[in-house]
Amino acid sequence: MLSPLNIATLARTGKELFSTLNIRIMLSVLNNVRPSTRRVLLWGAVASALLTAGVWLLGQRLHGVTLLPDQGASWYYWKLSDPTFWTRASAWLGYAAHQLVSWGLIYHAQTRVRRYTSGLHRLNVAALALNAGFIALHALQTQLFYDSLAQDVSIFSSQGSVVLLLVVVLLMENRRRGLLLTWRAPISAEVVGFARRYHGYLFSWAAIYTFWYHPMESSSGHLIGFFYMFLLLVQSSLMFTAAHTNRWWTLTLEVLVAVHGTLVAVMNSGPGGAWPMFLFGFVAVFVLTQMHGVGLSTAARWWIGGVVVVAVLGVYSWRGFGRIDEVARIPVIEYLLVAVLALLLWAGVRLAGLVRR
Repeated sequence: MLSPLNIATLARTGKELFSTLNIRIMLSVLNNVRPSTRRVLLWGAVASALLTAGVWLLGQRLHGVTLLPDQGASWYYWKLSDPTFWTRASAWLGYAAHQLVSWGLIYHAQTRVRRYTSGLHRLNVAALALNAGFIALHALQTQLFYDSLAQDVSIFSSQGSVVLLLVVVLLMENRRRGLLLTWRAPISAEVVGFARRYHGYLFSWAAIYTFWYHPMESSSGHLIGFFYMFLLLVQSSLMFTAAHTNRWWTLTLEVLVAVHGTLVAVMNSGPGGAWPMFLFGFVAVFVLTQMHGVGLSTAARWWIGGVVVVAVLGVYSWRGFGRIDEVARIPVIEYLLVAVLALLLWAGVRLAGLVRR
């Protein structure tokens, strides 16, 4: 059974735990891919780690920024108390330029490249370089103006964009790995095909919007989030490559949200906070859906499921079984959103067909 002392230790060592988990996950992923793909992913992970270190270093220059007092869960703390036209415009113009360039590259890839390779197309190199350039621009913008998109839009829009990304992945992978314990939801091939064709535009928006939502601060939560965003930007740059569709790599990107959400919750609210909801909620989605798409044996999946059940019982024997419903909240929300999204896309595809006819 976990004790308050054990969980407090987790809170104090959040950064170290995050780094260790990511190193182990990345090494496991790289051992399951071809050498050419392995090199691409390795350099992407290393670059993301170095960029995160750069965010920490530059963040030491921001300690003198004046911020308003925290006002609760719906309040984003890291924004200026006296924004100006230029602090706002610098963030929105940078975001808009980054977004439009990214969408333009995706369109070019779909209309001109259209074939997969084990290495990199010149377009991938250009996408990586341009993303690096916009990362540098955001770092400069933070140093000069500090403010980000958070000054004008809700924190829930940033969180919701990432949730939407994860939900679309569940929908797209339904036919390959199923939605619940390999059971395939009755989602039409038209809907899945539409999502697969245009998901790049949505995923690019989710990553870039979230990236520009936050100033490049050096708090533990920011560093964890930026590392995750850098990995997503690498993924978006690898379109039409074997690395982009490697199942272990894409599974890692899905699972890392559990690490991110859990550690941020521990750092923000301590051992008594909502961290089990994030940890076991996202892990439940992994057990019910995500782990069935990478070729794990039946025995391995039973062992993973058993370990998760034991961990849940251990935590809630201390936390109180009256709160165990927390475990179901994230899976229920995600699966309901899959159903809603599938219906909306089905209606949109049908309407488009009627208009064409």
